[in-house]
Amino acid sequence: MNKNLSAAALALLLALPAVAQQSNINLSHNPQKDTEGLIPFSANLNSPEVHDDHTVTFRLRAPKAESVALNGAMTTVMGVMGNIPFTKGEDGIWTLTIGPLPVDMYQYNLGGDGVKMADPNNTYASFTAMPPYSELIIHGDGPMWYDAKENVPHGSVTREFYYSPVTKGMRDIYVYTPPQYNPKKKYPVLYLMGGSGELPNNWMYDGRVNFIMDNLLAEGKAEPMIIAIVNNQVVHRNHPKHADLTFDIMEREYREAIIPFIDSHYKTIANPHGRAISGLSMGGRHTMFVGLNSLDLFANFGVLSAGDNKPEDTSLVNFLHDPKANDKVDYLFIGQGGAEEKGMFNVRVKGFTDALKEHGIEFEYYCTGNAGHDWSTWRHLLYERFLPNLWKK
Repeated sequence: MNKNLSAAALALLLALPAVAQQSNINLSHNPQKDTEGLIPFSANLNSPEVHDDHTVTFRLRAPKAESVALNGAMTTVMGVMGNIPFTKGEDGIWTLTIGPLPVDMYQYNLGGDGVKMADPNNTYASFTAMPPYSELIIHGDGPMWYDAKENVPHGSVTREFYYSPVTKGMRDIYVYTPPQYNPKKKYPVLYLMGGSGELPNNWMYDGRVNFIMDNLLAEGKAEPMIIAIVNNQVVHRNHPKHADLTFDIMEREYREAIIPFIDSHYKTIANPHGRAISGLSMGGRHTMFVGLNSLDLFANFGVLSAGDNKPEDTSLVNFLHDPKANDKVDYLFIGQGGAEEKGMFNVRVKGFTDALKEHGIEFEYYCTGNAGHDWSTWRHLLYERFLPNLWKK
């Protein structure tokens, strides 16, 4: 063997652990730190570049653009209302440096000349039922509680497919099973939903629910469970009667398709006390108007960034006036972000919690951090309170 080639190969192998800046080789906790001086594959600039002081530089080559601006979840924690403009250089490259930002993951778009788009230089992108967007990852000194960790046992995520007699078509559902899953043992099931524009995969790529669950289990902070990540898009979101139609259809979907599929394909505790239902935003309203009106199916509930300002005027009236509600409910959790509690989203949450208090229904309320109506809030709510407190009664 050529000794020079051997030495070169060895040097390359030794260098691999330091690979970053969107190399997509490892599940890195700091994928946007520039360690090699290379730009992302197929990009023409390095963007975003996360510096060790937690400031971030965005770049976009657009010599003919009249304006470029940043819009995203990071503006909420910065206390900025609206978009943040870039500065154009003589070379036609627009740049913006912001921060420092708290360690977290943030979703963002770039806007230019009336067009909203993902960052074309960022290989970390995600998609929903809305146009794609980009991910900004502000790294800490090591992997966070939502990252894949080397010495932590990891569960499995399976994309399952089923025919729905309700929507009359093929649908998908993602199912997380915990590490050392025993197919002969019965597990409780959390049915988890997204918001108006979310698809089931968002709870993994944006929500990192599988890694969060892995880390909680390794820390001894949660009970092993199956998590069924449900597609709760059952009516076109722009349908003029979406709000009137979605709850009845979603209840049928659970009764006729989702729960029968999960119970027949996995070993489950097939009673209300072995089932939980939770969701963010629209999924939180599905949790309320489907879950709380289906106490024969569910006894555990997680309402994330959702509520109703006049719950007595909705189908919740039956739940609110049920004298045995506290006997039927094992755990009712309601949570939102700090910026939500200070803003317009709190109107619905407060309306819901006030009604629960008035009728003496027990619940836990928790407000987390300074984030708004975004994934920073929903990840924290799952890790800090909801998942650790499930199945404790």
